[in-house]
Amino acid sequence: MTFAAADIVQDFEIRPFDAALGAEVVGLDLNQPLSSADFQRIHRAHLDHHVVVFRDQRITPAQQVAFSRRFGPLQIHVLHQFQLANHPEILIVSNVVENGKPIGLGDAGHFWHSDLSYKEKPSLGSLLHAIELPAQGGDTLFANMHTAWETLPPALQRKVEGLRAEHTYLARYAELQQRSPWRPNLTPEQIAQVKPVVHPVVRTHPETGRKALFVSEHFTTRIIGLPDDESRTLLDELFAHSVKPEHVYRHQWREHDLVFWDNRSLLHLAGGTPDDLRRVMYRTTIEGDTPF
Repeated sequence: MTFAAADIVQDFEIRPFDAALGAEVVGLDLNQPLSSADFQRIHRAHLDHHVVVFRDQRITPAQQVAFSRRFGPLQIHVLHQFQLANHPEILIVSNVVENGKPIGLGDAGHFWHSDLSYKEKPSLGSLLHAIELPAQGGDTLFANMHTAWETLPPALQRKVEGLRAEHTYLARYAELQQRSPWRPNLTPEQIAQVKPVVHPVVRTHPETGRKALFVSEHFTTRIIGLPDDESRTLLDELFAHSVKPEHVYRHQWREHDLVFWDNRSLLHLAGGTPDDLRRVMYRTTIEGDTPF
């Protein structure tokens, strides 16, 4: 009997982290065709652990795009200035400046957030590939929003379930522009791509059925139907609870890591990189469903 290349099952391990979430995938080579069985194992691990870290992936941008597309359509980031040449699906996340201009988005992840929560169909998940790492810093933190919901006091659960909140990309854009050179002025066309949207404060994961908090300090501006002061107080309480240390995994990057996280289950935050140390990452983003 002969087998097609995509039918060959690779010998790899999925090792859960001793943390609030996350697992690493060791021994898988994404240069090789991925069988249906292997893809299903990875998909299951992503749902179970919310972050999966593929170690030592020496893949091309085209291979990253192709692998990402197996999970769904890809979303193009509004900051087209930082697209990788010939690969508009890839956002360059980098603090590097060449010829006086940033090559990528250097302050991505400055505040806790879920990628593209400001879209009608927020991201299912994002994949970030380490191209060039600094000698220190550059960690990424992830917070488990299922655990955040499950550990919320019952009275607060009853208060927020059924509420809806506004998300907008522009919520802290001007503040970020003042902090760093990474945020260009947006054109009218770009602003039109990021009109405010409204999503449930508590969303249900479309694949697992688990509930999760779905608000973030970066993009969530107000809770619909509440007075401004009450909305602000409630959101601040939810933000603080969401990112308690017991809900968080800190990822310390290794060379050629490819990290795939579930934006329906998590918030994440960039830990920061010293300005004099280069960091270059390639990000693809998979389109998800309308939250419910």
